[in-house]
Amino acid sequence: MDSSVALALLEKEGYDVTGVFLKVWSPDFLPCDWKEERRSAMRVCALLGVPFLTFDFEKEYKKDVVDYMIREYSRGRVPNPDVFCNKYVKFGVFLKKMRALGADYIATGHYARIHTNIRMNTNDTNSYELRESADKEKDQSYFLYTLNQEQLKHILFPVGGMAKTEVRKLARKFGLPTAEKKDSQGLCFIGKIDLKNFLAHFIKTKSGNVLNIKGEVVGTHDGAIFYTIGQRHGINITKKTKNDPRFFVISKDLKKNTITVADKESEINEVYSTKEIVVIDMHFIGEEPKLPLKTTVRIRYRQVVQDSTLCKEVDGYHIVFDNLQSGVAVGQSAVLYDGYICLGGGIIEKVINKVNKK
Repeated sequence: MDSSVALALLEKEGYDVTGVFLKVWSPDFLPCDWKEERRSAMRVCALLGVPFLTFDFEKEYKKDVVDYMIREYSRGRVPNPDVFCNKYVKFGVFLKKMRALGADYIATGHYARIHTNIRMNTNDTNSYELRESADKEKDQSYFLYTLNQEQLKHILFPVGGMAKTEVRKLARKFGLPTAEKKDSQGLCFIGKIDLKNFLAHFIKTKSGNVLNIKGEVVGTHDGAIFYTIGQRHGINITKKTKNDPRFFVISKDLKKNTITVADKESEINEVYSTKEIVVIDMHFIGEEPKLPLKTTVRIRYRQVVQDSTLCKEVDGYHIVFDNLQSGVAVGQSAVLYDGYICLGGGIIEKVINKVNKK
């Protein structure tokens, strides 16, 4: 629905537009409705009277998104496949393909904004900022932090300045066949999946013990790789009481195949323990800022930004939080902001807790 409205808006503004459907890899053990999705896209283009193309990026998606995700989970990390889908597929091979075919821009239905800083002198070049969406609940800048200046120059986000409710109203106004489609959820392109079931087809796992902070066995799990730090659901606690607390995963040991949980209320010091993280593959959308830098950061999607300081040490970039954090998972993205401007980000490589920093 979002990309359909983006297409309609650009056509209305006078752009010479073409609708494109991207076909990607999907597992044979899951239902796949790509043919219906493609027909839906074709109907939108037919209604608007614009050309329609289909590109097959199965190989690229499998290699750069799915294989990466499986590899990371097998190492006990928690990857962010949507970031890699944007980096390697949508704004990677797709952008390159369309530029080679002569397109000036590609446009998507992402909820984010691009601001152009117009050059002041003829010898200067324009610079571009990635900004949060006007709709804070739908903002997707967190998943777009790998974009660079050359890419931003050729990208349009037509619905980024609108609220989701406004976009849906426009879809109905334009009479688009996608107007009532539900929001997409889950893994980029593939959709909502049972992660345990998906990974079990590629990674051998076995059940193990759930431990409390004293090291006592309090339950069982289906495989340590399935759990992420901060996870609350899907934990099988066998030693139950009348007033069961809410347990959160605070650590996991892949060698011993155990996960450790803590009660967020009575054991809050164990849950909120992260003071600092080490980030690798750091990418800045614009020029690298002078360090150390007081900034804000998100360590997971839709988290309220956290005050922090970015600095660089021998082993890489460090982000030091003003306040202790919980649920910090290695492999996830740490994305930096200056107000509503996304500065860039990287992958969390190491978590430094208040008790283990020496």
